[in-house]
Amino acid sequence: MRIFGLKNCDTCRKAAKALPEAELIDIREHPLPDALLARAHDTFGDALVNTRSTTWRGLDETVRAGAPLDLIRAHPALMKRPLIEDDDTLYLGWTPQVQAALLSV
Repeated sequence: MRIFGLKNCDTCRKAAKALPEAELIDIREHPLPDALLARAHDTFGDALVNTRSTTWRGLDETVRAGAPLDLIRAHPALMKRPLIEDDDTLYLGWTPQVQAALLSV
């Protein structure tokens, strides 16, 4: 299991603490592979971009209008976090539903 996020993100740290067998990968240091990023976008669509983030608010309108995958590649902190890969299944966020799915095993 791999958790893609930011090592200084509270939500990512909570997920990593609850899932001690998972590897936390900081997407600023190790950007998401293009295939995984495309798969996540196919799975979650525009929900993959965190439009409530400080990074998003700091972008001007012309940049915000860019393609979601290009935005995440240029600004990794724009990705909603964490993105959790468990075998072939992807989970986005650390919601009660994600926690129930991953912690009930």
